[in-house]
Amino acid sequence: MSQFFQIHPENPQQRLIKQAVEIIHSGGVIVYPTDSGYALGCHLGDKNALERIRQIRRLDEKHNFTLVCRDLSELGKYARVDNTAFRLLKSHLPGPFTFILKASPEVPKRLHHPKRRSIGLRVPDNVICQDLLAALGEPIMSVSLILPGDTLPMTDPYDIRDTLAKQVDLVIDGGYCGMEPTTVVDLVDDVPVVLRQGLGDISEITAAL
Repeated sequence: MSQFFQIHPENPQQRLIKQAVEIIHSGGVIVYPTDSGYALGCHLGDKNALERIRQIRRLDEKHNFTLVCRDLSELGKYARVDNTAFRLLKSHLPGPFTFILKASPEVPKRLHHPKRRSIGLRVPDNVICQDLLAALGEPIMSVSLILPGDTLPMTDPYDIRDTLAKQVDLVIDGGYCGMEPTTVVDLVDDVPVVLRQGLGDISEITAAL
């Protein structure tokens, strides 16, 4: 049976943040809030937790996971970022964007796109998420919480708890955090490509095309 933490969205209780991080370090799978809905997350290096998330979402091995990072400095450790990409990242993060970049050697190969060796990276503008990342000291390996057969993510923490009580180790209730997905921008090549229009203003990105 999963644990259920009600964490204040603006002033997170650090005792609960610490307990959540301990669950991640011990191999747990958690549900946590971001700035574009709830997500499933686990420790970056934990293969077993990764497989549990794949089973919950019924994902094949080609599905890309996202590394949720605390800031641009941490993101730069896990991706190759040139000057053009850095300017776009700096003006849009933290925020509801997922950027696809060439993965650095720090990223486990099982998380790469099989052909392009790319990885999705995020820096969410969400206080609970930021506190989790600060306490964890590294990115959270993550996917959106959209269950098999659904087209929209789950939004109610109590419904999430009831549905996934036996499949995850922790559900964090951080209040309502929306259901519109991030905007996904591919920066692997020289020209940015908007792969999905979601939350976030893309006018600066499209102006660069």
